[in-house]
Amino acid sequence: MAKMEVKTSLLDNMIGVGDMVLLEPLNEETFINNLKKRFDHNEIYTYIGSVVISVNPYRSLPIYSPEKVEDYRNRNFYELSPHIFALSDEAYRSLRDQDKDQCILITGESGAGKTEASKLVMSYVAAVCGKGAEVNQVKEQLLQSNPVLEAFGNAKTVRNDNSSRFGKYMDIEFDFKGDPLGGVISNFAAVVVRSGVPAGGAWNHVRHQQPICVCDSTDKLKLERDFSRYNYLSLDSAKVNGVDDAANFRTVRNAMQIVGFMDHEAESVLEVVAAVLKLGNIEFKPESRVNGLDESKIKDKNELKEICELTGIDQSVLERAFSFRTVEAKQEKVSTTLNVAQEGQACQGSDPGLVSAELHPGVRNVTVMGRGVSDNSFEQFIINYCNEKLQQIFIELTLKEEQEEYIREDIEWTHIDYFNNAIICDLIENNTNGILAMLDEECLRPGTVTDETFLEKLNQVCATHQHFESRMSKSSRFLNDTSLPHSCFRIQHYAGKVLYQVEGFVDKNNDLLYRDLSQAMWKASHTLIKSLFPEGNPAKINLKRPPTAGSQFKASVATLMKNLQTKNPNYIRCIKPNDKKAAHIFTESLVCHQIRYLGLLENVRVRRAGYAFRQAYEPCLERYKMLCKQTWPHWKGPARSGVEVLFNELEIPMEEYSFGRSKIFIRNPRTLFTLEDLRKQRLEDLATLIQKIYRGWKCRTHFLLMKKSQIVVAAWYRRYSQQKRYQRTKASALLIQSYIRGWKARKILRELKHQKRCEEAATTIAAYWHGTQARRELRRLKEEARNKHAIAVIWAYWLGSKARRELKRLKAEARRKHAVAVIWAYWLGLKVRREYRKFFRANAGRKIYEFTLQRIVQKYFLEMKSKMPSLSPIDKNWPPRPYLFLDSTHKELKRIFHLWRCKKYRDQFTDQQKLIYEEKLEASELFKDKKALYPSSVGQPFQGAYLEINKDPKYKKLKEAIEEKIIIAEVVSKINRANGKSTSRIFLLTNNNLLLADQKSGQIKSEVPLVDVTKVSMSSQNDGFFAVHLKEGSEAASKGDFLFSSDHLIEMATKLYRTTLSQTKQKLNIEISDEFLVQFRQDKVCVKFIQGNQKNGSVPTCKRKNNRLLEVAVP
Repeated sequence: MAKMEVKTSLLDNMIGVGDMVLLEPLNEETFINNLKKRFDHNEIYTYIGSVVISVNPYRSLPIYSPEKVEDYRNRNFYELSPHIFALSDEAYRSLRDQDKDQCILITGESGAGKTEASKLVMSYVAAVCGKGAEVNQVKEQLLQSNPVLEAFGNAKTVRNDNSSRFGKYMDIEFDFKGDPLGGVISNFAAVVVRSGVPAGGAWNHVRHQQPICVCDSTDKLKLERDFSRYNYLSLDSAKVNGVDDAANFRTVRNAMQIVGFMDHEAESVLEVVAAVLKLGNIEFKPESRVNGLDESKIKDKNELKEICELTGIDQSVLERAFSFRTVEAKQEKVSTTLNVAQEGQACQGSDPGLVSAELHPGVRNVTVMGRGVSDNSFEQFIINYCNEKLQQIFIELTLKEEQEEYIREDIEWTHIDYFNNAIICDLIENNTNGILAMLDEECLRPGTVTDETFLEKLNQVCATHQHFESRMSKSSRFLNDTSLPHSCFRIQHYAGKVLYQVEGFVDKNNDLLYRDLSQAMWKASHTLIKSLFPEGNPAKINLKRPPTAGSQFKASVATLMKNLQTKNPNYIRCIKPNDKKAAHIFTESLVCHQIRYLGLLENVRVRRAGYAFRQAYEPCLERYKMLCKQTWPHWKGPARSGVEVLFNELEIPMEEYSFGRSKIFIRNPRTLFTLEDLRKQRLEDLATLIQKIYRGWKCRTHFLLMKKSQIVVAAWYRRYSQQKRYQRTKASALLIQSYIRGWKARKILRELKHQKRCEEAATTIAAYWHGTQARRELRRLKEEARNKHAIAVIWAYWLGSKARRELKRLKAEARRKHAVAVIWAYWLGLKVRREYRKFFRANAGRKIYEFTLQRIVQKYFLEMKSKMPSLSPIDKNWPPRPYLFLDSTHKELKRIFHLWRCKKYRDQFTDQQKLIYEEKLEASELFKDKKALYPSSVGQPFQGAYLEINKDPKYKKLKEAIEEKIIIAEVVSKINRANGKSTSRIFLLTNNNLLLADQKSGQIKSEVPLVDVTKVSMSSQNDGFFAVHLKEGSEAASKGDFLFSSDHLIEMATKLYRTTLSQTKQKLNIEISDEFLVQFRQDKVCVKFIQGNQKNGSVPTCKRKNNRLLEVAVP
């Protein structure tokens, strides 16, 4: 019978509210309390309509097993409890079945679990898509791209041990069957890529720089194994507990191979990383030129030399690129020298160019945003700009999705008021007077450019903007906010006000990678490095200033928004519950901040502006049909008609719901909760009804069973009574017959005895006379012997009396000496007791006795613990008894320990071993101390089949003739009944028969059923002779009993005994005697075993003496 599939609902056994749209009342406090309640019960996922909220648990939960994948596969989104697999399945099925491009947008701050969420989505898609060699290869490449992406693009930050340091847009291509074909990844740098010294407590950007120092190819890469010698790695936080750098490095190398990196490509990547490490060790010293200008030189050129050897760049070219900068002024090229600070910037500016090239492998369909920055500077500004754009498209797409569903279901659409953050986006990205445009203009204009001039320009252009504030803006004229410094400005984002430090905006917006460095890198003979700097190609050289970081990021975000507009969106909002990265901690203030800037309450209000809950007619009717008599238990009409009848029966107001084409729309969550309460009460009533019907059925079934049993018992009793009556009658008749036969037999016996006594009377009288004469002679001899013995007895008594008198004297003397010692001891004890009586209570002696006894017992058990013998059952060693009063305890412990280790030893046996030991035990009971051959058979395993009948072709006919299982197959010597000579025969024992076959031809000579075997006889000597006695009158006994000789007598007799007992339920008689009778045809022959010297060594010989005696000579 197939296993019944149990379906649950989002509303079943709900902890808190599984869908925030149903939260009542809806405010910030209830929103946070609901998240906290579900988090405390390990429910980390919550819905806002089709949006998934994911709270990072900071520990592993058993909710991602293959069984969970199957639970959510091909299920309705709201059919099971909230889970990231439900959203993944919804997106995958929409892509596969409806041919709609899907996009999963994962947002949240650093440490909220965005990277792990993307891994879970990928693992689910890989698990549910098709199978096949090519598909599996693509899936493996998709999954193994994660270690590569994390190795080259993740870092440890203050908030996160595995923080992604760049935004990823991963695109996977599927075929019409839903199988992945491949993918491509594009990145947009949300954090400026640096390999230099990071913030306190953080790792460097490139996570594999440290383990590469301990890889096998360090000599080839010109690296040293002591990573502390490199400035980029010599940090206290370079090592993280629980992270095995060497194992991670091996994982990355394996993943690179699976993704498609060739060996030489992987080596090229490692060479680039080695060059980056060495760039961090380059130091500059200042020098003054003749003309008074400052310049700088490299202190130690050994590192520069090794970098050039790794990259294939001419050393003079790279050194000049670090020391000079070429700019274009009025179509003229001018080369200027760089000071120490500028050269340090140029050197570190070359690191991002090298590292960024390693951030492009991989395939995904997930967008990851949000990064952890220690202060609100330029990095946080562009991150918040991206978040504003994502919030804008999120609200627009959510409203669009709501409106499309209302139109599709023919529900009237009502306008929804919400905050449109387009004005904030325009403040930042406007091409004329936006903040990014002002920053680019300030960076490109001639003259002195500082962060202060940039802030002054903002105060001039954005002073009247309602979402911009600074000390000089009009928006802050009437504010009494003294916390706003002069070097800062504040923007009113959709999630709240954010204060930005203007320091560093201009420098960070500039591209520090000078053109001279690009040209030097392009001249490298290293293929990978040359391909990373195409702008250094002299044929394509452009001395114009490259785009700023802000404009590049703005273009990247615009491309991302354009791409997202063309796809069906799916959202995962990740929330970090605490800053300690610890499990079971929920910081409400931190979560509240994230809820605000993610705009989750705004999303709920948009979803609830029309109808809070919607559900297809079929599941709605299936869930609530028990609330109406007309729809319960089955509704035969359309599902919509059933729902209409149900809602009319429950008298729900018409304004609380509306009927769409395929769904029912419920306006207020209270209406849904009322339905749930009614359903819960109805289920309790149905459960009571089912219990009542079941109990009635159980009682009726029990009654009918008792009635049937009574009839059967009565029938059996009547049968038993009649049998007993018949048996008593039969026994009486037999008793009378036996008495009559006995009387007749006794009468005949008396007559025979009288006749025999008459014949033997003379013999008896003569025997008595001879006996009398012999007794008289015996009495005379005994009297003579007694007289001689009397003298010896009297002398012995005299010596004994003398010795006893001496012993008595010695004992009296010893007692006197002992009495003196005892009296002296008692006197000393009396003196001690008198002296210390005041220190003891009346029962001190008893307590001392009990304490002493307790300590002795404790010491006894502790010593026994260290002196326990081995666990071998045959080890008879046991520690000696230390005290006499513990004798019974010592013996009982020995017995218990022996029983326990015997049980431990038996528990190790397999079923096959138990069968072997059972046979050995049976042999011990039959032959131990009875048969001299038994000790030598103990160590020999019972094999049974000593002939390979199944493999030997000459026994093919014999194998075909036997259909039963063969227990024993061995060559034995059959003793000829006439002359005692032996003939080789194959002895076969099956479950029901004993067979003898010719050894050469394999032809069966004799077949004896086991029921005809009555006894087995053998001697007590060290020989292999045994006789098999057959039942008289049976067909097999026509020629008489069999006499054999075998090298495995003990095994053959044991298996014959066990097989006969198993088939006939009767024990086979085993006779062990040096003389026994065997039946040879009509004669009984005595087989006698004697000791003798053998001519042929230790082999027993058999010889027929006469018609009544057969001697077996045993050495």
